Amino acid sequence: MLSRLSAALRRDAVGGLLLIAAAVIALGWANSPYSGTYEALRALSFGPSAWHLHLSVQQWASDGLLAIFFFIVGNELKQEFTHGDLRHPRRALLPMVAALCGVLVPAALFAAITWGSGEAARGWGIPMATDAPFAVAVLAVIGRHLPAALRTFLLTLAVVDDLVAIIVIAAFYPSDLSLAPLAGALALLALFGYLQRGHGPLAGALTAWQARTRAAGWVIYTPLALAIWALMHASGIHATIAGAAMGLLMRTRPLPGRPDETGTSDQSGAVGGDPSHRAEQLLRPVTMGLVLPLFALASAGVALDNPSELLSEPVALGVLAGLLLGKSLGIAGGAYLTAKLTRAELHPSLAWTDIIGMALLAGIGFTVSLLISELAYPGHPGMLEHVKGAVLIASALATVLASTVLIPRNAHYRDRPPGPSSLPSSPPRTR
Repeated sequence: MLSRLSAALRRDAVGGLLLIAAAVIALGWANSPYSGTYEALRALSFGPSAWHLHLSVQQWASDGLLAIFFFIVGNELKQEFTHGDLRHPRRALLPMVAALCGVLVPAALFAAITWGSGEAARGWGIPMATDAPFAVAVLAVIGRHLPAALRTFLLTLAVVDDLVAIIVIAAFYPSDLSLAPLAGALALLALFGYLQRGHGPLAGALTAWQARTRAAGWVIYTPLALAIWALMHASGIHATIAGAAMGLLMRTRPLPGRPDETGTSDQSGAVGGDPSHRAEQLLRPVTMGLVLPLFALASAGVALDNPSELLSEPVALGVLAGLLLGKSLGIAGGAYLTAKLTRAELHPSLAWTDIIGMALLAGIGFTVSLLISELAYPGHPGMLEHVKGAVLIASALATVLASTVLIPRNAHYRDRPPGPSSLPSSPPRTR
């Protein structure tokens, strides 16, 4: 039963639908007669004050739970750079340039619209991010017959998009910086990376201890990860960066002759898998089934007393323009110009209409957009509510607009006889 549930939660459509359902529940709850209980629950605080961890439920969701999501993101980035399409620059050039244009154009549009608006301009990073689980789930629901290459294009784009989001959060949205905890977090991150390499006296001693005691790897790495996260949070840098950094440090290859984290090895003496893939297999169902829905439940509850007011708010207009216009123009335009000006080529199974539909779908900015909005406007609750409302409205409109393009394309591919052009060049990776 548990294995079937885990397998279901690894599917794009299932995880994405849970995310959407949680957002709808939060939105309905915040606009119901029981909205007071929703706000009281989000504001409920707990945790040790001595460690700067007396946080509200909403903070635990965005600072704590979301670190697990960013660990998966960092882990996937490492796998893509090591084994995936991103290790072949020519193959990855088109989606990578499209992703960068899809980051820069929305940020520029937001900055232009909010120019001269004071604190409002701080949110330029909000429309940069595409919500990969949400977008891939929608693609899985409306595009069962679309070429697998379109999903691969979206995933590669999302990998680059997530990398830029990580850099933006770390560089532009820190709170007051505290150097001592930051130094401690960096030292423990270095230890984490050293142990992941599996070479050296300390790593050898640890491996021998695991072989002798048959201790699982989580016994060692979980306390270390929690310490890194707590120190990163205390430093003033958003704690999700700790999750992304640990994901990027994960080992993606087995070590011959070494017992794996469960104390077993295969008949050839190689590790049964590698830590990166085992961590992903373990944490992905938790992330899709628990982490992201809980974050959506805690963050998506926006009181939409007068939605028409959004049209008069520069921050809301910046978000709407960035996600709906900037994303589609940046991604589709960047991909087209790259194909025309370089030797990069669009996959033969795809048409430019497919890319336009996918670019509209990339306007779904949910998880990371909501996170950056909380970081950009911590002392401006009214502005934050307007921004969150704009993110939700833009994501809903992006879904509708993308569907008007991709549903007819899905019917086209469904009715077309199968041929070589409909086959992907490489198996799509799970995200």
